[in-house]
Amino acid sequence: MIPRYAKPEMESIWTDDNKFKIMLEVEILASEAMSKLGVVPKSAIAKVRKKAKINKDRINEIEKTVKHDVIAFLTSVVETVGPEARFLHMGMTSSDVLDTSLAVQMRQACLLLIKETKELMKITKKLAFKYKYTPTMGRSHGVHAEPTTFGLKVANWYSELSRSLDRLNYALETVSYGAISGAVGTFAHLSPKVEEYVCKKLNLKPEPVSTQIVPRDRHSIFLSTIAHVGANLERIALEIRHLQRTEVAEVEEPFTKGQKGSSAMPHKRNPIISENVCGFARLLRGYAVTAMENIALWHERDISHSSTERIMLPDATMGLYYILKRMQGLLSGLNVYPENMKKNLNKTQDVICSGTLLLTLVDKGLTREQGYAIMQRLAFSAREKNISLEEVALKDEEIRKYMNEKEIRRDCDLSPHFKNVDFIFKRVFGK
Repeated sequence: MIPRYAKPEMESIWTDDNKFKIMLEVEILASEAMSKLGVVPKSAIAKVRKKAKINKDRINEIEKTVKHDVIAFLTSVVETVGPEARFLHMGMTSSDVLDTSLAVQMRQACLLLIKETKELMKITKKLAFKYKYTPTMGRSHGVHAEPTTFGLKVANWYSELSRSLDRLNYALETVSYGAISGAVGTFAHLSPKVEEYVCKKLNLKPEPVSTQIVPRDRHSIFLSTIAHVGANLERIALEIRHLQRTEVAEVEEPFTKGQKGSSAMPHKRNPIISENVCGFARLLRGYAVTAMENIALWHERDISHSSTERIMLPDATMGLYYILKRMQGLLSGLNVYPENMKKNLNKTQDVICSGTLLLTLVDKGLTREQGYAIMQRLAFSAREKNISLEEVALKDEEIRKYMNEKEIRRDCDLSPHFKNVDFIFKRVFGK
């Protein structure tokens, strides 16, 4: 990830320092397990732990010659340990180290994503309750539909974020599998108890059948989940982009002191955070596709997945982490304009009550088609004359055959649209 979007908390997980540290721990734990089985002298493990050092420059230097990352890593470690290093990597293959270490890194990354998703949910919940009863225009196809509240709109975001949190927790469980099973995964040269020991120490589970690698459907679930969460944030961001349009002006992103919106137009205040989030969501979806293509590999393994994972796992986790933090700042500082919401509601006056009147006509005995024809005619007339639907209905002889003045005025009142706000909030947030 380029420095512009890389946050240090997530970036540190994908550094060579962290990767090599975990790889060394996997190797030592495997030897430790073998010592408990009597295969390796216990005295050797203490010496390995004390002497083993990681030298990135030396690893990179060796890799230029051997052209194999794990061999370069092991050769460098051996140079720091001495004779006891012969007890490292016994019966193991490269993927045992790499895939198990990668599982630890994915766990670390996923836990951070879960933490920031929970934080975003707290902010979203607070916003929902603040504007729980603030009326706003509900739109379908971008056109006025029926009223809702801004709090309900935000509660919907919260509900989707809660599902994203569930998916992240599932992804965490899915990727928390390691493998220390040797070449082609048959445990030909080491005991399965070694794998059990290492995985338990690293908060992982043993992969039931690992071929020579951990199956890549696990990684695909992880990256697909990241794409889903990104799409969740994109949905929120896209709504804010629309609501910030000059013609709508119901909400606006925070605009900090000294910030500038345009090099040419000093008046501009653009929804740059939301646009940023939408752009990142596109990238995350792309990584999900690549992860699915990594599932099908040749026989017990190939490395066609390796190069893609080196790029997309760090980038996808750092990208999602970045936009989670961005969205936190956006929603915690969101400017909300209830007066503009009211103005927009009034643009179509009470025409948006046509559905309520239709239901009353049906209740009076008309067929739905008959009632719809009456109400469409009245609604279009009100729009063309730029007067209220109530006024048109009260003067219309056809509808007055079925509804009296009190019923018409009742059905042209917006307040009943909000009668179940509390009910919905209880379903989303509980008591």
